[in-house]
Amino acid sequence: MFKFSGKHFIVSYLKCDVTALNNIASLKEALERAINSSNATILSSTDFVFDTNGYTAIYLLSESHASIHTYPEHNSCFVDLFTCGDHCTYENFNKIMKEYLKAEVTNSNLIIRNETNSIQL
Repeated sequence: MFKFSGKHFIVSYLKCDVTALNNIASLKEALERAINSSNATILSSTDFVFDTNGYTAIYLLSESHASIHTYPEHNSCFVDLFTCGDHCTYENFNKIMKEYLKAEVTNSNLIIRNETNSIQL
């Protein structure tokens, strides 16, 4: 049983190594390694490579989801990891992705989601 709470890690990796972004097989391997290092469980995934070699992948996790959207023409990508409960962590995930991508700049946010910090719109 998962605690009704979650961590939503949202990150932009900027000024990445273009080879790392364009090597889809290695990128997918790094992403799966990063997800596993967060203690999340991969249930399934789907992905798509665009004509520009941009790449989108979405992983369905037992704990929620992870996704990546690459923009090789900008040497950048958007990534998110959302996990429910309290047994998963984003720190190792971030470390593996940042090292693989050789990102010179990262912009990240962590949103703690639960019943006490929600905002009604």
